Amino acid sequence: MSQTLTEEKRVVVIGGGPAGLTAAYELTRHGEEPVVLEQREIVGGLSRTESYRNFHFDMGGHRFFTKSHEVNRMWHEVLTDDFLKRPRLSRIFYNSRFFNYPLKPLNALWGLGMVESVLIMISYVRWKLFPYKVEETFEQWVTNRFGRRLFLTFFKTYTEKVWGISCTELKAEWAAQRIKDLSLKSALMSMFFKPKTTIKTLIEQFEYPRRGPGMMWTKVKDMIEERGGEVRLQSNVVKIQRTGQRIDGVVISRNGVGSLEEVVGTDFISSMPINEFVKKLEPPAPDHVLEAAKSLKYRDFLTVCLIIDKKELFPDNWIYIHDPSVLVGRIQNFKNWSPDMVPDQSKTSLGLEYFCTVGDSLWTKTDADLVELAKVELGRIGLAKIEDIEDGCVFRVPYSYPIYDADYREHLDVVRGFVDSLENFQTIGRNGLHRYNNQDHAMLTGILAVKNMMLGEQNDLWNVNSDQEYHEETTEESETEQLTLEALAAVFRKLDRAALGVAGGAACGLAMLLVTLFATLTHSASLQSPGLNVLGNYFPGYRVSLFGSLLGMTYGFATGFLLGWLFAFTRNTVLFLSVAIPLKRARVMRILRQFMQYV
Repeated sequence: MSQTLTEEKRVVVIGGGPAGLTAAYELTRHGEEPVVLEQREIVGGLSRTESYRNFHFDMGGHRFFTKSHEVNRMWHEVLTDDFLKRPRLSRIFYNSRFFNYPLKPLNALWGLGMVESVLIMISYVRWKLFPYKVEETFEQWVTNRFGRRLFLTFFKTYTEKVWGISCTELKAEWAAQRIKDLSLKSALMSMFFKPKTTIKTLIEQFEYPRRGPGMMWTKVKDMIEERGGEVRLQSNVVKIQRTGQRIDGVVISRNGVGSLEEVVGTDFISSMPINEFVKKLEPPAPDHVLEAAKSLKYRDFLTVCLIIDKKELFPDNWIYIHDPSVLVGRIQNFKNWSPDMVPDQSKTSLGLEYFCTVGDSLWTKTDADLVELAKVELGRIGLAKIEDIEDGCVFRVPYSYPIYDADYREHLDVVRGFVDSLENFQTIGRNGLHRYNNQDHAMLTGILAVKNMMLGEQNDLWNVNSDQEYHEETTEESETEQLTLEALAAVFRKLDRAALGVAGGAACGLAMLLVTLFATLTHSASLQSPGLNVLGNYFPGYRVSLFGSLLGMTYGFATGFLLGWLFAFTRNTVLFLSVAIPLKRARVMRILRQFMQYV
C-alpha cells in the first residue's frame, strides 16, 4: 500500500458527479488543487452521458433549469455557446391514450371523457372541502391537492412503478419537496393564464447541452485539471480511515485490480451514498449508526437504449407511461432533447427507463432479454414498429432514487447526527444527503460546502433545496395586524376560487348537458322553441341537438366556473377589506402620532 504525503491543505472529493465536480470546480476558484475520486470510467454520476455507436444517451433526461444564480453562472461559464434552448413537450400515456402534461383543457377533456372529467372535478371539490387533517403519506398529500379520483387515475400506478412500494408507505415529504408548488388548481389556472411565478414542474422550455449533460461534466473535469486539480477515474473507495472525529484518508482500488492505494488529505467532501460512507468507515461507526445506515434504501433503474430506423417517431422529449400493462416507466426521445445526440438524422434513439432494485428479476435479466422486452413494450404502446428497431444496448444506474419510506427520517436523523460530528468532512449531493433533488440542487450543495470550508460559513447542507429562498421574507404588518388577519382566516374560511369555480362549472355544465339531451331525445317543443334555442344568441353554435348538448356542457362549465370564481373572489375581497381598511387607517394614525411626537 503506497501513501501520499499531505500538503499544507489538501481537499479530497469523493464522487465525480454534479455535486462532487462542482465542489472541486469551486475549490479551484479559491486556488486549491483538489483530488476527485470517481469509481466509474466517466464523470457525471447520475447526470452522465453514455454512448453507443456514436449515439448519446442521457441517464434520465436532465433539464437545465434553476432558480439559483450561482448554478446558472457556472453552467454558462463552463459551456458558453454549447447550450441549446429547448421547448418542453411531455405527455402521459394512460388507458391507451396520450395526455399532454402540463394539462391542456381540450386534450384532457377529450381523453378522459365528459363523465370522467366531471367526476374528477367533483372529487377535487370534495377533498378541498374535507381534506385529510394530517398528511403523512404520498397518497394523502396528493389526494388533498388533486382529489382522490385523479390520484387513482394519474398518480398511483406510476408512482408505485417508480418506487416499488405502496403510495401509503411513501412519505408525503417526497411530494412536498418535488411537486410542492403544483396542484390541480395551479394546473388548471396554467391552462388559461400565464402564471406570475414559475413552477418547475410546469416549465415550457429549458436549456440543454448539445451532446447531453455529460458534455458539461467532461468540460468541468478538464477545467479542474487545467487549474492543477486531479480527477482520478476508476478509483473505487473501499475504506475511509478516521481517528476519532477526523477523517485521515481513504483507501482506493484502481481499475478494480492491483494493490490498494491510500489518499490522504486535510479536508474531505463526499457525494457517495451516505449509507455506503458509513459502512466503509474504519474504525467502524457505532452499532446503532451502522444499523440506521443499512436501513436507508435506494431505488435503482436501468435504461434500454434503442436505435430505430425512422427519422421521426413522436414530438415529445419524454413520455410518462402510467399504463400498468407494461413495465417501462418513462421513455426518452433523445433526438428531441438535442439533434446532436443522434449522429444520423435519418434515425431516432429512444431510452426506455425501467425502475427496479439491484438484484431483482428485472435488474438481473441479460442485456439481450431487456432489449427484447423493450422492443415488445414499445410496439405494444404503439410508438414504433418492432421491425424498425435495428439495435439496442443497456445501461444500469444503481443508487438512483433515495426512498422516502415510513422509517427513513428516523434512520437518517441518526446517521446525520454521527456524520455532522466529523470535524473535517461534509456530505453533499442527492445520495450523500439521501435527498431526492435535481441536478441544480446537487450542485448547490457542492457550492455551499466549499463556502463552509473556505469562507467559514455555516450553511446547513441537509436542508438545501434549489427552490428555497435563503433570506426570510419580511412583512410590514405589526404583530397585532398579523394576529387580526389570522383570526379573520380562522373565523371566515377563505373560499378557494378554483374549487368553487370548478364546482360551479361542473354543476352548470352537467345541467346544460342533461337538459339539452332531454329536450333532444323527447322532442319537447316547449323546451326547444323558443326555450333553449335562445341560448344560441349568447353561445355561438349552440342548438338543441346531440352535438349541442356537448357544446352546451362546455359553455355551461365555462360560465359556471367564471361565476363561481368571481363569487369567491368577491366574497374574499369584501371580508379582507372589511378588516384591512380599518387596520390600515389605524396604522396611518399611529405613524402620524409617532411623527408628531418626533418633530
